[in-house]
Parts: sequence; structure tokens; C-alpha cells
Amino acid sequence: MNKRLMYSLATGAMIAAMAAAPSAFAAIAPGTTAPTFTAQASKAGKDFTLSLADALKSGPVIVYFFPSAYTGGCDIEAHAFATEAAKFKTAGATIIGVSADSIQRLNSFSADPNYCAGKFPIASDPDGKIAASFDLKMSAAEPDAKDVRGEVIDHGFISRTTFVIGRDGKVAAVFSSEADHLHPQDHVSKSLAIVEQLQSAKTP
Repeated sequence: MNKRLMYSLATGAMIAAMAAAPSAFAAIAPGTTAPTFTAQASKAGKDFTLSLADALKSGPVIVYFFPSAYTGGCDIEAHAFATEAAKFKTAGATIIGVSADSIQRLNSFSADPNYCAGKFPIASDPDGKIAASFDLKMSAAEPDAKDVRGEVIDHGFISRTTFVIGRDGKVAAVFSSEADHLHPQDHVSKSLAIVEQLQSAKTP
């Protein structure tokens, strides 16, 4: 059995297993065509209009939803994605973060060298419409909630969920901290493993 066939079988088995696994949350399932969206986003502190459809033209896309910039788990996750950004790029994949933070908060967070470090864009979803299109719910803002800088968090929270979307626009895998009890950093390692295997499967 040649290496390419082995990678193809392994990738197929992993994706099939994820599709068959029971889900305790309501996110769209593997195999579903991902909803496209455009949104105001920030990269390296500069805002622009981001399009998922445009990103998919270059290859697989990781769309990861996170509760809030400048909070413990989200800071860890953003830093991990930034640290591994070169590996995602080598695998032909694009990273997109999404939260209900305002674009002003995301401009700061996206440029912060301790977190996103300008390595990938993060999109603002203040009314939760993008999250809802992925069948994710946004909780109400928590009174007196503050971030690690002591600043008030005045928006709702989208549960930490990561979607690996293939170049064909279909969801290849879904990871949820709520349902799968994953550490924020696990979202990064698991999604990287998927896109690396997808790349290996298509390489002769």
C-alpha cells in the first residue's frame, strides 16, 4: 500500500468517525456545506472586509469561534494559532477567528504580539449572525464582566467551537470545548492535524 493511499484512508476514516460521532451541541455537522459570510475583520490592527468564500479559493479554512478577546482561554488559543500559523500556511490552510467583540477590541487583539500577533484575521460578529448561521448560540453579556486588562466586556459570548472547512466548502471536522471538553490549545493541534492530513492525501 503506497503512502498516498494510506494517508487517504487515514484521513477518510478520521473524518467519517467525526461525522458519525454523536454531538451534544447544535453546531452544523461534518459533511454540511459551510455557510459563507462576509464580515468586518481585523488583521495586524487594521480592519477590512473579510469573505469566507474568497478565503476558500486558496484552500481549507479554519473558522474558530471564541468567547472574547483578552480572556484566559481565548488568549491561549489565539497565541497557539499564531505560533502555529506557519504550519497552517504550509498546509495551504487559512485561519479565521470570529467573536462578538467590537472591531475596536479586535484591532487591538489582532495586533497584540502576545496573542494574534498579526498572523491571521479575526472577524467581528457583534449580533451573533455568523454564529447563528453555524447553528451556534450566543449568550447574553454578563454584567460587570471584565477582561484581563480590567476593561469591561460589553458583548455576548459565543461558545468556543472550531470548524475545519475543506476547499470544497464542506465542513470536514468540528471541535467544541463545551461538548468535547477540549482545552483551547487542543482546537489548534486538532485542526492542524486535519489540514495536514488533507494536504498529504492530495499530494502524489
